[in-house]
Amino acid sequence: MTQLYETLVLLDNDVVRKDWKQAKAVVKDTITKYDGDLKSCRRWDERRLASPIKRKNRATYFIAYHGMDTDRIPGFLRDLELNERVLRHMMVKVDDLPEKELELAAEEDGVDFVVAAPPEDDAIEIPEEDENDENDNSDVPDAPPEATADAPAPKADDKA
Repeated sequence: MTQLYETLVLLDNDVVRKDWKQAKAVVKDTITKYDGDLKSCRRWDERRLASPIKRKNRATYFIAYHGMDTDRIPGFLRDLELNERVLRHMMVKVDDLPEKELELAAEEDGVDFVVAAPPEDDAIEIPEEDENDENDNSDVPDAPPEATADAPAPKADDKA
């Protein structure tokens, strides 16, 4: 049985920087591979992520509305999971296509549509570790002094 779905896909900005239409094709081609009836597919936004995903601070969101047979969904979702360009995805069943969605998708497909380049701050910097860091215990507190043979024995209470 065919249902209408909304699929939101976070794509790696490296793909979007090369060619945003090619990035859009990642989503469209995966939908058509599973015999999906594509209603709308567009770039929603490019945003900073709340926490890094696959060492990226930013991602581009693509939103697609499509019909798909329910028995094709597991393969479709598995393809999205295995695609290295897809950082995350979410798919939900919807009752209707939003009113202005087709207009927004058509506007994006126009010849004069240009996507602004995403900022360069999406790479995670990892500090280089010093070879001596493994043996550096400067942040570990000193162990308590051990009792020695010279230490006086604890006094026993004298009983009368």
